[in-house]
Amino acid sequence: MKGSFSTIVKDFIGLALIVLFIYLFLFVDISSFNKFNIPRDWLNVNTIFLSIVLEAIPFILLGVFVSALIQTFVSEQWLQKYIPKNPFAALIPAALLGAIFPICECAIVPIVRRLIKKGMPLHVGVVFLVGAPILNPVVFASTYYAFQSNKEIVYARMGLAFILSIIIGLILYLIFKNKDQIKWSMEEIAGKRNTEPVLGGNKLKATFYHASDEFFDMGKYLIMGAFIASLFQTFLDRSILQAIGSNEVLGPLVMMGFAYVLSLCSEADAFVASSFGNTFTTGSILAFLVYGPMLDLKNTIMLFAYFKARFVICFMVVVTVVVFLAILIYQQMTFI
Repeated sequence: MKGSFSTIVKDFIGLALIVLFIYLFLFVDISSFNKFNIPRDWLNVNTIFLSIVLEAIPFILLGVFVSALIQTFVSEQWLQKYIPKNPFAALIPAALLGAIFPICECAIVPIVRRLIKKGMPLHVGVVFLVGAPILNPVVFASTYYAFQSNKEIVYARMGLAFILSIIIGLILYLIFKNKDQIKWSMEEIAGKRNTEPVLGGNKLKATFYHASDEFFDMGKYLIMGAFIASLFQTFLDRSILQAIGSNEVLGPLVMMGFAYVLSLCSEADAFVASSFGNTFTTGSILAFLVYGPMLDLKNTIMLFAYFKARFVICFMVVVTVVVFLAILIYQQMTFI
């Protein structure tokens, strides 16, 4: 009874904060805060923070509802039936799956976590985690529109994402051999023992319950990541980036770091990347477009919250090294 009351209180506080957030955004003029002599940089932090959160929330909602539908309707037996038993044979179908669902990196973490909890092999989840935010049709359309004058970037982004997602999944399979890397709460461990399917009309109720619970759980990590990203966007000296943008080695590294701290939604990052077209090389732009959706600041915080630290650190190193080496190889091939 005490636990139930505590859950109700936390949900009420979370809902109240969301209502307050929406009210402040819609009805309060940020410029009115100037009477408190708030520095312009901090007002800019506020603006960027709001833009990241508002951009991400619809996709977080999409992600948690898809996650809740998986929890309610997808059984462990179904996953075991349709995922190839051979770990290497399962890699390509996982990458192809990412090309079907319109899910960006803002929403992918809860979906992958739920799929792994349902029995999806870890390395297959990793392929989906890094591939789906780029390969999905909405991202392809936005990239195509943003780079109408340079179709090479469009197709190179999709091709690299497909190939690299498989390579990253393979490397992590060789490292972890699909050992459990999820952080389980006491409630979830208890739920492992009670895996009876939800029957009848309770499925709809269960879906909304899981979605709301996961939304409030993930929301705090989104807010933390968005705030840190907004600080980097405001106080990072971009003139330094432009000075080294033409360097074939430093350029991709800088743009990967830029993509990491900006934490842009993969369905909108192409428009930001296109603005750097006259400053950075094609390889650097591709590094930004491939690395950012696979790994950014807000996703890192979510990953550390739901996966074991050793796995997250290894995942970050593998993604960074694989993407950087791939960009260097791509640049060399284009000059041949």
